[in-house]
Amino acid sequence: MDTPSQNIIHHPEVAAMRLTYNQHLLESELLPDPFAQFEAWFADARAAVGNNNSSGSSTAVGEPNAMNLATASKQGRPSSRMVLLKDFDPHGFVFYTNYGSRKANELDENPFAALTFYWGQRSVRIEGPVERVSKEESDAYFASRPLGSRIGAWASPQSTLLHNREELDALERHVKAKFDAKGENIPRPDFWGGFRVVPDRIEFWAGRASRLHDRIVYARAAPDKEWDVSRLAP
Repeated sequence: MDTPSQNIIHHPEVAAMRLTYNQHLLESELLPDPFAQFEAWFADARAAVGNNNSSGSSTAVGEPNAMNLATASKQGRPSSRMVLLKDFDPHGFVFYTNYGSRKANELDENPFAALTFYWGQRSVRIEGPVERVSKEESDAYFASRPLGSRIGAWASPQSTLLHNREELDALERHVKAKFDAKGENIPRPDFWGGFRVVPDRIEFWAGRASRLHDRIVYARAAPDKEWDVSRLAP
């Protein structure tokens, strides 16, 4: 039998990294539904952009609407990436992408997803089925994007192989030349649009001392059902 290494922990400086948590989430503080609770926490996260302190209990938030999107192929192989939340309401949480991308292909064949927001000492996890938003919604959001982002949507064959950076730059130049006469009026490409995650489970996590965190879960069996609220052990 091999003798265990004396240095089982290869990077002790990583193992020692930790924050001091001082948040809480009690049942008496909960708002009536998870969308209202999310909106309140999202407002707090927006207010905390760039906030930091020297006590080891950071509440700094970079991009409040940045979220991890997890999808899976029909074989069950997962993949995840960071995307930006672009809208939310009681129907769900919306993001936009190229419909030819890996994430879009996986959502088309296995229409379920999980989202995670991380805001320093708070986190929100969202799970549920996924649907495409209407063309009208996609058109309205696309028209609101900066010119460079609209050009980028046309230029990038997302998730396909490129030989080098110059190839992508050439595609951008081609799109700029193609739409030069249109000025700011660049239409949304048919291969680009939004998805909505329709949640059936939303978990709110608040960091507390001694790793005895608060975890509150809202869950429902169907979109027309009431939310059940439970506390989970950390």
